[in-house]
Amino acid sequence: MKKVLIMAANGQISRLIEDRVLSEKAFDEVELTLFLRDKNRLASLANNERVTLIEGSLDNYDAVKNAIKGQNLVFVGVVDHTDDNHQTKYVIEAMKETGVKRVVFTNILGIYDEVPGEFGRWNKQMVASGLESAKNSDKLLAESGLAYTTLRLPWLNDREIVYEITHKDETYFGVSGSRRSIADVVLRIIADPSFLVNDSVGIADPATEGKTRPVY
Repeated sequence: MKKVLIMAANGQISRLIEDRVLSEKAFDEVELTLFLRDKNRLASLANNERVTLIEGSLDNYDAVKNAIKGQNLVFVGVVDHTDDNHQTKYVIEAMKETGVKRVVFTNILGIYDEVPGEFGRWNKQMVASGLESAKNSDKLLAESGLAYTTLRLPWLNDREIVYEITHKDETYFGVSGSRRSIADVVLRIIADPSFLVNDSVGIADPATEGKTRPVY
């Protein structure tokens, strides 16, 4: 069995990943550990034999370490906007201490000034308060020595799965994308952990390219 830990497991993208892992035959050999502040929010999964619910906070190192121990892959479904980036640091430290190598961490678009045009200017204003912490989270992962992937999320909507992936040294393409699309990328990594390894990727619906505001 492949053991996958989802941190911030009650988030919308996390829930989409969980639903597909537990319902699609391709993921029959995946066991999920779901880490969240209040496990009652996922009570409907409590009796699933492939699910372990752990109550805890990314702000508590011991809880993070205990959840990570024994996993094959860690997905962090929240952006680290803490002032000192302790959430990213805790995940990295715990993975090194427990010998877990593969991590996928969500982030925001715009951390490299890679979003062009009027939308890029607007986006920078909108994310300004969390930009430095987001940049540093990505930097910490890139320098960690872990097999990491940073997912630079677009402005999200609830449309169907349509996306294009851009890489760290490329201009961000599109402005919005669906939560289902982000979940699909994570599922591709779960299926093949070498996919997008040691990369920071942008993900968006190519039909939204050139827009000056998010598409919902």
